[in-house]
Amino acid sequence: MTTTNPIDALLAEKGVLLADGATGTNLFAMGLEAGEAPELLNETAPDTITSLHQNFVDAGADIILTNSFGGTRHRLKLHHAQDRVHALNKRAAEIARAVADKAGRKVIVAGSVGPTGELLVPLGAMTYDEAVDAFAEQIEGLKEGGAEVAWIETMSAPDEIRAAAEAAIRVGLPYTYTGSFDTAGRTMMGLLPKDIHGVADGLSEAPLGVGANCGVGASDILASLLDMTEAKPQATVIVKGNCGIPEFRGTEIHYSGTPELMADYVRLAVDAGAKIVGGCCGTSFQHLAAMRKALDAHTKADRPTVETIVERIGPMRNKVATENTAETSEARRERRRSRA
Repeated sequence: MTTTNPIDALLAEKGVLLADGATGTNLFAMGLEAGEAPELLNETAPDTITSLHQNFVDAGADIILTNSFGGTRHRLKLHHAQDRVHALNKRAAEIARAVADKAGRKVIVAGSVGPTGELLVPLGAMTYDEAVDAFAEQIEGLKEGGAEVAWIETMSAPDEIRAAAEAAIRVGLPYTYTGSFDTAGRTMMGLLPKDIHGVADGLSEAPLGVGANCGVGASDILASLLDMTEAKPQATVIVKGNCGIPEFRGTEIHYSGTPELMADYVRLAVDAGAKIVGGCCGTSFQHLAAMRKALDAHTKADRPTVETIVERIGPMRNKVATENTAETSEARRERRRSRA
């Protein structure tokens, strides 16, 4: 049984929490080479990972995610490190824990748990029980290293989210989970934003928060946020969007979001009902500092429409998602008219 809820405790104090920004993007800027496993840096370059977390704390993050996104045996096997799951995840949490403990304020250490990269039966070979075991192995290391929450993220398959949640419960860590709504307004495996809340229904412990991360751009994830908060207005909803739109320049990916754009994204996210806001791919320390400033100065305003989001943040890149959201908005307006 889990007994602590660090997220609710800090939310009660601050109202809205700021999660950190990108791990991979910033590590590439700090020397990570393409094809390398970021998780190995926990042992080979711990000072780099310490600097990553410290820069986010200095920028104002209330929650920092451990460098363990690909920390299951399935992902680490690609780098011949599948026998080091516990050690690498424990070290990831220890590094983040050390930074958080000297912050001079409460900073939550969340253990990043990404997808295994495998498909579950019947689409693939991995059984549900095997997925639970793999996630539990990772989360045990994160817990031993000092993580307070299992932060299950960038998920596509409801069954895989549920397996990770069940693993967190087994290990005794509270958990959150987020999906990546990057395929026609759904996850790759068909989950809609409004249905994110029910994925863990029936488990012995409920999530501390649910939501969305990554995806295709800030406008798209804010549209997903509107659906999530409308479906369950009182839920603790997380949104951790990419920094604008990814663009290829030669062989490198750049993100279009400026600090000013990400600051406005924060304001819109809060107005749309998010309780935890952060950045995903492309979000630098400078972006996060601007987001912190915007959050601290913002007074919650009227709930935005999709049209407002597009006007202020830019066009949605997922055309089908745009059409679906517009249809949903029209249906909402019709329901309101019928009630009048």
